[in-house]
Amino acid sequence: MSSVLITGASRGIGRAIAVELAHRGHRVIATARRPETLADLPVDQRLPLDVTDQASVDQAIKDAGEIDVLISNAGATVRAPLESVPLAEVERLYRLNTLGALRVAQAVLPAMRERGSGRLVFVSSIQGRLVLPMIGPYGASKWALEAIAETLAIETGHFGIKVSIVQPGAVSTNGAEQARTFVEQDSPYAPLYRQLAALRGEVITSEQVAAVVADTVERPEPPLRVPAGMPAERALKARKEAPESEPFRLAGIDW
Repeated sequence: MSSVLITGASRGIGRAIAVELAHRGHRVIATARRPETLADLPVDQRLPLDVTDQASVDQAIKDAGEIDVLISNAGATVRAPLESVPLAEVERLYRLNTLGALRVAQAVLPAMRERGSGRLVFVSSIQGRLVLPMIGPYGASKWALEAIAETLAIETGHFGIKVSIVQPGAVSTNGAEQARTFVEQDSPYAPLYRQLAALRGEVITSEQVAAVVADTVERPEPPLRVPAGMPAERALKARKEAPESEPFRLAGIDW
């Protein structure tokens, strides 16, 4: 069994991944900014880790011991039109969703490279391959994350390290409800914002995503990109088949 470190394990997908891998017999190191939120998880270690803080990352990696698999899950989202989204919010998402993932990967890679083995699993989104209106900053951070992950797959594959990107669609967590929102009632984009619910379509559970992640960890030769669930597969297939000459639009919005 593998030694697996998970970022953002306090709730939602990260928590479900920790439970699933622990039940499968892996040594799980669950991390979160507030480790007290991990107290009830059936894992081997619970460590504080803020992916936006280098000292925090360095200490957590030191305390974790040998790490075979990094599951990079910590992230957040925001709701706003690009015309008026506060740029500080965009920077916050990049620091957390993109640079945070790279920061932790940089911390674990030297030991993996020296061993000649290791796995990096990045929890992305279908929005790493397509865009949704009013969620553009999140999508941009995930597109950037996928560019980083694919580059790492090329650079580190030479040293026996395998990289995968798991891409869920809509998941039944409270992430959307907790998202910071910057849409005034009189905003010209308010009618578009009110249609966002129609884009969620079929929703899968955190546990379903966790099973896909765990299966990816256990596959001898995992693919680079792994859609999580049929809704994600359908959306990504539609995106792939759409013409590149015009913006891609998921069904469900009148705008």
